[in-house]
Amino acid sequence: MRLAGFYILAAVVVTLPIVFPDNYFVTVVGVTAFFHIILAVALNLLMGYAGQISLGHAAFFGMGAYVSAIATTRFGINPWLAIVIGALLVWIISYLIAKPILRLKGHYLAMATLGFGIIVHIVMVQADTFTGGPDGLSQIPPLVLFGLPIDTDLRWYALIGSVMLLCVWLSLNIIDSRVGRALKAVHGSEVAAKTMGIDTSRTKVQIFVVSAVMSAVAGSLFAHQQAFVSPDSFSFFFSIELVTMVVLGGMASTFGAVFGGVILTLLPEFLVVFEDFEVLIYGAILMTIMIFLPRGLFVTLSQWMTMRLPKTAFLKGRAL
Repeated sequence: MRLAGFYILAAVVVTLPIVFPDNYFVTVVGVTAFFHIILAVALNLLMGYAGQISLGHAAFFGMGAYVSAIATTRFGINPWLAIVIGALLVWIISYLIAKPILRLKGHYLAMATLGFGIIVHIVMVQADTFTGGPDGLSQIPPLVLFGLPIDTDLRWYALIGSVMLLCVWLSLNIIDSRVGRALKAVHGSEVAAKTMGIDTSRTKVQIFVVSAVMSAVAGSLFAHQQAFVSPDSFSFFFSIELVTMVVLGGMASTFGAVFGGVILTLLPEFLVVFEDFEVLIYGAILMTIMIFLPRGLFVTLSQWMTMRLPKTAFLKGRAL
């Protein structure tokens, strides 16, 4: 079932630019949706499956972006090497902070991750010698793959779409593995998981690091795709938006995170026509979904279809 969903997602990614060539919503909004999907899938591993909330995940996204931006513009390092450096740096930092932070639970954990995100954002603003301060960094060089510069919307669509599919595939494999079963046990009850011989501390640290590194790689790609970064793109509000994507699609569902990322990318685009009422309508839609579909839009619809299909097939059989 999960593989079928992955193949359908891959088919949609490949087909869209063929059916709608040079279309704004495909090449531009599509790339933004891919970034959101990567981040939502990464956060869902930590929050949805392991049950560890994070209100500062935009910090890892921003760290990856700024490491790539600084390494390439200030020191002339190859962009691909800069992405690797960013991922390694985030791996080290996330590993160092994971154990003390993940000892906390509930709103204490939320506040700790929020504080970390705020600290990273302040560094981005204040360390203007390297980061450019509030004005950010520009003229970030594009990526070059096999001698071909990634400098058009369609090429970025292909690259980021491929990375997004890789992240979804990785998430699905993690969940179906022994680590994934351990995550579900930790989410259900840490005490019960410990009695079953699961090293809960190690499991939480591992998924925290994986989630952070995935976000950092997305941040590095974002920096080269935009050719510009500023602290505003990695604020506390963006972290909240990521949490909303996960909750909106459905907790503990990889495809729910995909769905949530797509919805929160497309919804503002369609609400632009309402001008001054855009934010009000946007908030009202999210509130309505959260109140009446607390398990998430994608998860609820999937369960409804699963319950309906057998009944429909049975009734058709009776009719025959």
